[in-house]
Amino acid sequence: MALSSQTSIDLRSEGPRDGLLTLIFTGRLDSTTTGTVWRRAAAAVTRARSQEVVIDASRVEYCDGAGIALLVYLRLLQSRAGRRLRIDGLRPEFANLLDDSMRDFPSRATKANGEISRPAGFAIEIGEATVEVWRDIQILVSFVGELGVALMHALFHPRSVRWRDALAVAEVVGVNALPIVALISFLMGLIMAFQAAIPLRQFGAELFIANLIGLSMLRELGPLMTAIVVAGRSGSAFAAELGTMKVREEIDALRTMGLDPVRFLIVPRVIAAVCMTPLLTIFANLIGLMGGSVVMLSLGFPLITFFHQVQYAVSYGSLVGGLVKAFVFGILVAGIGCLRGLQAKTGATAVGESTTSAVVSGIILIAITDGIFSVVYYYLGV
Repeated sequence: MALSSQTSIDLRSEGPRDGLLTLIFTGRLDSTTTGTVWRRAAAAVTRARSQEVVIDASRVEYCDGAGIALLVYLRLLQSRAGRRLRIDGLRPEFANLLDDSMRDFPSRATKANGEISRPAGFAIEIGEATVEVWRDIQILVSFVGELGVALMHALFHPRSVRWRDALAVAEVVGVNALPIVALISFLMGLIMAFQAAIPLRQFGAELFIANLIGLSMLRELGPLMTAIVVAGRSGSAFAAELGTMKVREEIDALRTMGLDPVRFLIVPRVIAAVCMTPLLTIFANLIGLMGGSVVMLSLGFPLITFFHQVQYAVSYGSLVGGLVKAFVFGILVAGIGCLRGLQAKTGATAVGESTTSAVVSGIILIAITDGIFSVVYYYLGV
């Protein structure tokens, strides 16, 4: 049978023959033409109840979000009834849009050609996850090499660095992060001091609260909490900025103009993060010690006693060791944030996914690197 349309779409249905229904789309599938076609195509598929529906889209000249929504709806209509749907001849650019749209629908009909796909088994899911992790590690290693080359080029050619952008990023990463870093560090020192006061009071050793606060803040908690805050604030911001540029094809435009995105966009951000993270760590250490001093004062110890006890317990090695951690954490946070931004895909959720991945990956790398530092410092006796 034939279905005509008054728009620029020529929708015809052939069949059903032997349980097969064929719908032929020609012309443009856009917001002005899809409405009429939608009703006719849905009615034809529902009325035929064919075991398999074939959509011939080889004659479709243009397809926007409305046309993609029609194809998604027809596919879901068939899959819910336990039947098959196949799309033939759809141009690759439209097929990619269809695949991106189908990711939001966890149905069985998710293949590019419209065939029903069965849920993967547990072993298959583990294998796919393993392959994905391995690919991510390969991309990360490649990016580290590329970033290292770009930083060496910036070291020997400082005029090639966009210092104005680096200073602007440094203000966002460092100065704007001072309030949240101060709040977290002060509360961390205050809470640890109160928690340590309870068991130490049993032995009359409340004085050694200063030792605990000084060592833990300078060696561990100061760099760690600062890095986590930078990952949540700046790492996610880097991923969102570069992800938005990737979606808008601005990064592709930079490559077209002969500009390397790593040197042009990533190097200033990494330099700013590497310079600001140790400074934020020093600030966090100072504020954390202030929080511990408040508890010591409430326990009846004078401030000069707390100062001398911290000075006696903490060495310059503890401070330098924490700053080395902060330096490495800054590289990790900035690098992984920029990498996830460059890896952003197309679609409405691409930027959100890259931002979430940047924060999660950054925190995981921070924890792993901190564990490695702990083992190395233990064997070095630092």
